[in-house]
Amino acid sequence: MAATTSLVVGSLVWVEDSDIAWIDGEVMEVNGEDIKVLCTSGKTVVVKASNVYPKDTEAPQCGVDDMTKLAYLHEPGVLQNLRSRYDMNEIYTYTGNILIAVNPFRKLPHLYDSHMMAQYKGAAFGELSPHPFAVADAAYRQMINEGISQSILVSGESGAGKTESTKLLMRYLAYMGGRAAAEGRTVEQQVLESNPVLEAFGNAKTVRNNNSSRFGKFVEIQFDRRGRISGAAIRTYLLERSRVCQVSDPERNYHCFYMLCAAPPEDIQRYKLGNPRSFHYLNQSNCYELDGVDDSKEYIATRRAMDVVGISSDEQDAIFRVVAAILHLGNIEFAKGKEIDSSVPKDEKSWFHVRTAAELLMCDEKLLEDSLCKRVIVTRDETITKWLDPQSAALSRDALAKIVYSRLFDWIVDKINSSIGQDPESKFLIGVLDIYGFESFKTNSFEQFCINLTNEKLQQHFNQHVFKMEQEEYTKEEINWSYIEFVDNQDVLDLIEKKPGGIIALLDEACMFPRSTHETFAQKLYQTFKNHKRFSKPKLSRSDFTICHYAGDVTYQTELFLDKNKDYVVAEHQALLGASNCSFVSGLFPPLAEESSKSSKFSSIGSRFKQQLQALLETLSSTEPHYIRCVKPNNLLKPSIFENKNALQQLRCGGVMEAIRISCAGYPTKKPFDEFVDRFGLLAPDVLDGSSDEVAACKKLLEKVGLQGYQIGKTKVFLRAGQMAELDTRRSEVLGRSASIIQRKIRSYLARRSFIVLRRSALQIQSVCRGQLARKVYEGMRRQAASLRIQREMRMHLARKAYNKLCLSAVSIQTGMRGMAARNELRFRRQTRAATIIQSQCRKYLARLHYMKLRKAAIATQCAWRGRVARKELRKLKMAARETGALQAAKNKLEKQVEELTWRLQLEKRTRVDMEEAKTQENAKLQSALHDMELRFKETKELLAKECEAAKRAAEVVPVIQEVPVVDQQMLEKLTSENEKLKAMVSSLEKKIDETEKKFEETSKISEERLKQAMEAESKIVQLKTVMHRLEEKISDMESENQVLRQQTLLNSPVKKISQHPPIPVFPNLENGHHIDEANKSNEPQSVTPVKKVGTESDGKLRRSNLERQHENVDALINCVKKDIRFSHGKPVAAFTIYKCLLHWKSFEAERTNVFDRLIQMIGSAIEDEENNGHMAYWLSNTSALLFLLQKSLKAAGSSGATPSRKPSPPTSLFGRMTMGFRSSPSSNNLAAAAALAVIRPVEAKYPALLFKQQLAAYVEKIYGIIRDNLKKELSSLLSLCIQAPRTSKGSALRSGRSFGKDSPSTHWQSIIDSLNTLLSTLKENFVPPVLIQKIFTQTFSYINVQLFNSLLLRRECCTFSNGEYVKAGLAELELWCCQAKEEYAGSSWDELKHIRQAVGFLVIHQKYRISYDEITNDLCPILSVQQLYRICTLYWDDNYNTRSVSPDVISSMRVLMTEDSNDAVGNSFLLDDNSSIPFSVDDLSNSLQEKDFLEVKPAEELLENPAFEFLHE
Repeated sequence: MAATTSLVVGSLVWVEDSDIAWIDGEVMEVNGEDIKVLCTSGKTVVVKASNVYPKDTEAPQCGVDDMTKLAYLHEPGVLQNLRSRYDMNEIYTYTGNILIAVNPFRKLPHLYDSHMMAQYKGAAFGELSPHPFAVADAAYRQMINEGISQSILVSGESGAGKTESTKLLMRYLAYMGGRAAAEGRTVEQQVLESNPVLEAFGNAKTVRNNNSSRFGKFVEIQFDRRGRISGAAIRTYLLERSRVCQVSDPERNYHCFYMLCAAPPEDIQRYKLGNPRSFHYLNQSNCYELDGVDDSKEYIATRRAMDVVGISSDEQDAIFRVVAAILHLGNIEFAKGKEIDSSVPKDEKSWFHVRTAAELLMCDEKLLEDSLCKRVIVTRDETITKWLDPQSAALSRDALAKIVYSRLFDWIVDKINSSIGQDPESKFLIGVLDIYGFESFKTNSFEQFCINLTNEKLQQHFNQHVFKMEQEEYTKEEINWSYIEFVDNQDVLDLIEKKPGGIIALLDEACMFPRSTHETFAQKLYQTFKNHKRFSKPKLSRSDFTICHYAGDVTYQTELFLDKNKDYVVAEHQALLGASNCSFVSGLFPPLAEESSKSSKFSSIGSRFKQQLQALLETLSSTEPHYIRCVKPNNLLKPSIFENKNALQQLRCGGVMEAIRISCAGYPTKKPFDEFVDRFGLLAPDVLDGSSDEVAACKKLLEKVGLQGYQIGKTKVFLRAGQMAELDTRRSEVLGRSASIIQRKIRSYLARRSFIVLRRSALQIQSVCRGQLARKVYEGMRRQAASLRIQREMRMHLARKAYNKLCLSAVSIQTGMRGMAARNELRFRRQTRAATIIQSQCRKYLARLHYMKLRKAAIATQCAWRGRVARKELRKLKMAARETGALQAAKNKLEKQVEELTWRLQLEKRTRVDMEEAKTQENAKLQSALHDMELRFKETKELLAKECEAAKRAAEVVPVIQEVPVVDQQMLEKLTSENEKLKAMVSSLEKKIDETEKKFEETSKISEERLKQAMEAESKIVQLKTVMHRLEEKISDMESENQVLRQQTLLNSPVKKISQHPPIPVFPNLENGHHIDEANKSNEPQSVTPVKKVGTESDGKLRRSNLERQHENVDALINCVKKDIRFSHGKPVAAFTIYKCLLHWKSFEAERTNVFDRLIQMIGSAIEDEENNGHMAYWLSNTSALLFLLQKSLKAAGSSGATPSRKPSPPTSLFGRMTMGFRSSPSSNNLAAAAALAVIRPVEAKYPALLFKQQLAAYVEKIYGIIRDNLKKELSSLLSLCIQAPRTSKGSALRSGRSFGKDSPSTHWQSIIDSLNTLLSTLKENFVPPVLIQKIFTQTFSYINVQLFNSLLLRRECCTFSNGEYVKAGLAELELWCCQAKEEYAGSSWDELKHIRQAVGFLVIHQKYRISYDEITNDLCPILSVQQLYRICTLYWDDNYNTRSVSPDVISSMRVLMTEDSNDAVGNSFLLDDNSSIPFSVDDLSNSLQEKDFLEVKPAEELLENPAFEFLHE
């Protein structure tokens, strides 16, 4: 990867650093092979060109999700990409199809919830952000589509997160292949719950990890043909047995020991346990507890998981009894015995542990002591018992503990496998391998040797897979390629496992000889492999050896190789535990077969492990592999710390660097055509001119540049190692030259601009000076002219002022005179008019007062009379009600009396009308007479006034003549008398009016009292009627009981009696269309005589005819409403017709009927075609309308009596309505209510009707959900295209004006608008209630918001500036649609898009780095959470203007807040969840409709022609 020819001064490069592995810097000087680099740390270094790697200046700050997209695929580039993504909390990264997972050392529950699994379900690999779910989904899809078994290999060193990644994979596979439990526990549940069980017994705290798996695990999950989990098997490898007896500080033993010591008190007492510090196998280390882990809770959780995987409670007790026995064995200490080289338990404490261990293992105490302190040697002639010294006895104790724990672990694995079960018919499987990574410590023993052998084998498999994938890509792109050589580690594998000269074979050979030691074994290795290039001997050691593995050299210590390789059970231990009284313990040590016991063939751990490894490799070779490489970022096990050297070593050990080296051996740089043209188009601008496509443009560009060895594929350009750096160098040169030209032009522009500014300033100074002189001259001239003008204006003002004063005085005098005259005239006119009004009002009042008194008197008289009649009738009714024997007659009599009262009231009403007419005529006569009198009075008064005036004139004309009276005295007296008579008549009329008013008031009071009495009588009549109805029902029940008794009596009597007394036929009421009770049918006699049959033949025919007729009516109704009979006045005809028929047939009040069942079946069969939205909308309209009618009509039986304090209902009888009519006049509202009441009538519903209402409500919700889901399904494919703008080529767009993108930006959004418009018109055509339309579109817009927003957060290519503009334009289309649809149908749909609107608004904002965190959270995106904002800010990149995202301070603030809320699973979830609930209730539907809307609805025309449905004409 050296780039000597490409490096120039100013290039950015990576150089090696002893502290942080790689550091970036700038080339300061190039002297042949020596390059001087200024590092970012400030120091200057001189390095060889072969040790320098180019740095990509255009790499995103937050890294790329797939490292094959890196322009420079080398160690520093990979390391920097992982580090930048880790700093952004992006812990997963792809390298092709390999997933690299960096352990965050913190809980990130939002990345692994069920909603996240739903997002990755079915998504193409690489479409969403890197994730283990994507790897598991790819494996599952490939298995289903291609029928090939898959395997997922999870590797990494201890603490890298292998176990957690394996759990996630198994969770996702259980999610994809899970099914409902058939017998309690499902296979996937058992597979998942096996993890905590195996972790309890196989995991322990190590230096590098608090939960390190000390065994390898391969889980085979079997699937049936439908992709459902049908079985599973768990295979384990190389459990670390030595940890049971030897634990180094600060590690811990296996978790189960500490869990058992923290068990409930009863368990601790039963097993005689105590504090872990008191047990030798646990107190070798000072670490007893783990941070954040409660062993007591883990114990309970482990017991619960054991229940799930099928381990019974007795077996669990036996397991923990064995674990406790191992702890007690460890506390047995030995001392010298009486005999030479003998040993016995040291003290009473040791004897206590011996007894306790024997008790727990249910074996003999003496035999346990002998098995620990003695050995039996069997020869041909005799059996020799040998004592063991204390040290050998301790080793025997540890051997027993190790073999018991190993057998126990194997039993648990076998039990889990047998409990889960395997599917023999399964055709394919997915295997998940969780195995230890490459290990190299200061002290490496046999376990590290086996672990590294495993990694060597897996690395060979991995290299072959990577090589295969690289070749497949070349073949897919159809490029010419030659064989790529890669380093094969077969020589290391031969060194270790080759027969007969491999290390394992030599180890087995040494174990077979009793006198062999680790030193002799080491010398044998030195002699055998002294010339092997992969094997070496350390200088200062006699028994160590070093192997050169693919990940580096590892030195092994052979001291315990022989002991750890021996795989046998001491005969005394086998006999002791095989004879245990506990079936569980004896089952762990079954008796050996005679052939195997006599066989001398040696069995070793190494050989058995090699066979297991070979079987594993064969299984993996038969499957399609997928790889997850786990990386531990630091050894402190703390979050937010990334150690470069540590991570780089793990990448090398994990084979990632080897995979990169294989890729670099071919064509490491693979650029799509559009990206290549965008990046390097400026090297040959003339190539981009014209109308050539991208492929041709790439070919011409590369030919013009002069590169050799590249390849042009179908979709990408493939470049050799170093060619990318060469192109970047040329690009930098072009950019440098362009920068120089731009700088030259800028400097010229700045100089010219400075000159122009100076020249303009000089001109401005000159103009200012000249202007100042001119202004002074002009000021003097202006002052002179102003003084002359002031004098002229002053003289004119004084003259005008004197004239105006004189004029104003004259006008004021004239105004006062004219106003006085006008006021006098106005005063006279007002007095005249007031006198006229007073006279007219007085006369009007007198006449009206007289009329009102007469009217009140008449009404009072009528009310008194009616009240008297009503009381008489009431007394008669009370008398009649007391006679219980004549209830039926009383009923008829009451009805006749009510009719008589009605007739009398009508007669009285007519009489009252006649009286009012007579009174009106009389008043009119009186008014006319009064008017005539007033006229005569006026005429007399006028004559008198005229005579007085004539007398005055005569007196003035002849004053000297003696005055002679000219007044006619007789006429004056006559007028005076008439005037007195009129006054007397008026006074008498006033007295009569006053008396009439008093009588009217008294009469009105009496009438009101009588009205109250009448109302009380009415209510009592209603009560009597209800009592009569109840008595009638009792009478009918008694008659039916009598009928049944008679029938029984007739059955028991002879035939003659039956013929003499024929039974009275009782006909059942079949008017409401209900079946006869089946119980009554069963009670009919089966062996009646012919005489009986003859008597009841006519009854049966009548019953059958009614039943058949009703069946025909129901069939006719269902056949009619099955058809599309459309709508009437905006309401569905079918729903209205069904309601009218059910109401007429009294089906709502029936105890038993099948009409409702048939209607429900009809609706269910009608909506089977769920894809037809028009058909579904039609039935949604019908069912919702019918539900509304039922809601308004039905009330539960007995509901009226449940609330006695409620206001009594208005009287419904004719007498009651007439009484109410006296007090209030009819209005339009009352008429409308009455009309609506005629359409919707309240009834007391029985159980079948209420059940039908519930079923109908369920169908409304179901149809609503079908329409909504159909729309969502239609939009889902379009939304995946709408979240990302069509890709265009910048270079081509800039130069040729054409885009390589084929899709118009608005095409997909317009398709969404068309889908919304189509559904809206369909719903409106079918008159679906607006409230349902609102809810459909509100939930659909919420779905759009969820899909777009989640895609934005999961796909980095969507978080761009141009994509934000594209989505914003589409959202504007949706906003326009909401405005056009209006609020009646759209409702609050636009508000549901608040998340995506704010996110897109943030994407298209310029200068994001200037925005503070408070501005983002308070102004721009208040609805988004911190996690969502952090995700958008870290994924954002500007593909148009290459601007920066938010500032690092804002990112750090968000990270701090996220860390504080890291334990809140809900708060950490940054994805939205779609709400698929039903957002409305029956009450909402009822409130949206009105009863008067159904007044003009007409029933079905087809049924109106049927004579049986004549009631529909009403």
